Amino acid sequence: MRLILLDSPDEVRGNFYPLALSRPLWGLRCGFTSLGEKLIVRVGASDVAYFVPDYMADAYRAKARRPVNDSSVLEGDDLLIVDPRVKADSFDVAANGPSEVGLDEKGSVLYARVAKADLAKLPTDDIGKFIAAAKAKLPNVRSALPTWQYIWDLVLANAEQITADFAAAGRNGIEGTVEQPTAIRGSKKDVYIAPGVTVHPMVVIDADSGPVYIDEDAEIHPFSRIEGPCYIGKRSVLLGAKCRKGNSIGPFCRIGGEVEESIMQGYSNKYHGGFLGHAYVGEWVNLGALTANSDLKNDYSTVSVMLDGRRPIDTGSAKVGSLIGDHAKTSIGTLLNTGSYVGAMALIMATGKPLPKFIPSFAWFVEGIVTKGFGKGKLYETAKMAMERRNCQWSEVEQAMWNAVFEMTAPMRNEAIKRGRRAMLAR
Repeated sequence: MRLILLDSPDEVRGNFYPLALSRPLWGLRCGFTSLGEKLIVRVGASDVAYFVPDYMADAYRAKARRPVNDSSVLEGDDLLIVDPRVKADSFDVAANGPSEVGLDEKGSVLYARVAKADLAKLPTDDIGKFIAAAKAKLPNVRSALPTWQYIWDLVLANAEQITADFAAAGRNGIEGTVEQPTAIRGSKKDVYIAPGVTVHPMVVIDADSGPVYIDEDAEIHPFSRIEGPCYIGKRSVLLGAKCRKGNSIGPFCRIGGEVEESIMQGYSNKYHGGFLGHAYVGEWVNLGALTANSDLKNDYSTVSVMLDGRRPIDTGSAKVGSLIGDHAKTSIGTLLNTGSYVGAMALIMATGKPLPKFIPSFAWFVEGIVTKGFGKGKLYETAKMAMERRNCQWSEVEQAMWNAVFEMTAPMRNEAIKRGRRAMLAR
């Protein structure tokens, strides 16, 4: 059996922007691992292939080490095709069996199990045609599988997912170096410190309310406090951080100040003081000193988010912080509003007051307005330098993907720039 992860249509992927602008939905993190890793483990698949939007195929192919947008994987074996929005913990579809197509209440395909014998009925030269023909020719079943609906759903579920992932990992104990004095509160069975980890003196690991997992080669500096449930990724560093419950910190991050119930995809810096709460931060983000976000409104009402810059969506939650896309940068003292959307490649200069709730991708937010700034070329130069600091390379295929994202996000950005010009003229 071959598992194929098929990214959702563009209108669905938009619910996971700005983080999904530069990665497929299964690349998003919740708990210890990505949504895709969870589905692969759940299905028990060793043969895996991917279909992503065309604009990111070359860039993703360079990272995936598995077939990407290769139609030949649609031949020669039983197939299980899954939409990555499906929650892995609830995915109870048998990997093998007679062909069937699982549809949600709107008629969208959540999964397709295609027996090898039925492949001859379907066109295998194009994934879109393949899925359409499977839906038309194979038995359809109504599926009530739970799915992720919006990007903030991952943030709100993160603490629970960390606890589940800790139990699934089945590890506890200390295999790294813990220098004394260090305090571990709660049960030591709820703490795992992996090989290569260094925990400096004067650190508190509090597993009283949930497990704490510190992955390989991470480093925890003095006066850090880590409250469970919490996951600290490989080679990440906590610099006297107050790491409150519910955090997933991806690999190669630098974390200071206070962080609560947030996800950091990886390779990002929040080195200095400031508060980050109920936020999702992409890769290669740098949050300047004293950058802080609000995650609770003064009247305790539910938070709304604008994913398209126009239409507010009620999250149904009283706590939602910021959604920050890859390569975004904030200056010292930036104040992010409740439910803020900060687009990928955005560059923000603080204004001394909470920023607008929507900052477009590739925008230069200067003197309180959205501008073109010095253009995307300068942003690419900064991205290249940031990646080289982690021994990673900015490649031609990556730049081609970001050029496509630049064009995709142009309408919202251009509209904001026009508003900014009118505001400048009115001053």
